[in-house]
Amino acid sequence: MKYDVIVLGAGIVGVSTAIHLTRRGRSVLLVDKREPGLETSFGNAGIIQREGVRPHAFPRDLAMLMQVGLHLSTAARYDPLALPRITPPLLRYWWESSPSHYKKIVKSYAPLIGLSIDEHADLIAASGAEDLVVKKGWLLGFRNEGKLREEEIRAQEDHELYGVNHALLSGDDVAAIEPDFRIKLAGAIQWTDPWTIKDPGALVAAYFEYYKSLGGQFRHGAAKNLHQDADGWAVEIEGEKVSGREAVVTLGPWAPEVLEPLGYRLPLFVKRGYHMHYGTEGGATLNNWIIDADIGYLLAPMARGIRLTTGAEFAMRDAAPSPIQLGRAEKAAREMFPLGERLDPQPWKGARPCTPDMMPIIGPAPKHRGLWTGIGHAHHGFTLGPATGHLLAQVMTGEKPAIDIAPFGMDRFAGSYRR
Repeated sequence: MKYDVIVLGAGIVGVSTAIHLTRRGRSVLLVDKREPGLETSFGNAGIIQREGVRPHAFPRDLAMLMQVGLHLSTAARYDPLALPRITPPLLRYWWESSPSHYKKIVKSYAPLIGLSIDEHADLIAASGAEDLVVKKGWLLGFRNEGKLREEEIRAQEDHELYGVNHALLSGDDVAAIEPDFRIKLAGAIQWTDPWTIKDPGALVAAYFEYYKSLGGQFRHGAAKNLHQDADGWAVEIEGEKVSGREAVVTLGPWAPEVLEPLGYRLPLFVKRGYHMHYGTEGGATLNNWIIDADIGYLLAPMARGIRLTTGAEFAMRDAAPSPIQLGRAEKAAREMFPLGERLDPQPWKGARPCTPDMMPIIGPAPKHRGLWTGIGHAHHGFTLGPATGHLLAQVMTGEKPAIDIAPFGMDRFAGSYRR
């Protein structure tokens, strides 16, 4: 079977890429071992983070490093058994987070984030998924007045430099819009530009149905042995060979399984995360998505219940789950809001695919003609999926991309693969 393009990975990046290529008249086969949108795209916070012009840097203040090192932090923890494998990319992550490097990264990253709302809006309208969308931003809540003021200064800078809008809420303001909170916060930054999604997995499923309505094809199965042949690219799916003139790897944390045999040993690592859904006590209502910034977790009023998502866990992708981070976050969340019983039989666990410089890898593979990647989006995969898919489709079909994608090229990691 022969296609113009084979897209490996049916998360939000892969589905979006498949849509934009199909719109341009390409015959596309989308491949995944699971149904679309059931991995990292399913378990996130459900925020299209237009405000996220500053990717998550490695902490450089001693107090935070001590908390993480001693396993005292709720926002971040690490698996000691994983340290031999993850230390090299983490050291580079720390280096890239230095003020001088980070400033350059933000300058390249902000235009990509700037595409996020418009690109989602396009696919939301096309897929008829408006009922999943809430357009009132989200809250970054603070228990500490000093930290709130520091964040407000950064928020004002982001408004002036990148057009990101916000409102400063007092503790009384937060109490008025969230009357069921058990504690009074010092205040919050309300990021007013982002949209929030009541069921992220359902949004990806809606995008996928739209892709099929365009004539796009899907194959369920593990893609193995991606390789070049006389016709372009070939892959084995459940024992059957499928060919395409070009191939796109959008496999997130599973990308190394197909890229490393081709000679691309990239400095990728994962930040794992967990979520759990809860009922509420006494008819309490949560009205907004909110991050408890001083502790490091998020609460979101989603279709399945109140979703609690954790911070980052530095561990191997497939290591056994740990209950520690979710347990700490749940304890702190119950202090703030009357969460009820757990609604899921067990916590969901996912892996965010990350690069040391906090930027995704978007564009052509340097050593192989017709091979493309859209991976490494870290905390912003859900936010950037449609933008990445559109940019890839533009450059693959000879159009001028909406922004310069050179900063996201794989060749910035040239020392990590064989030329």
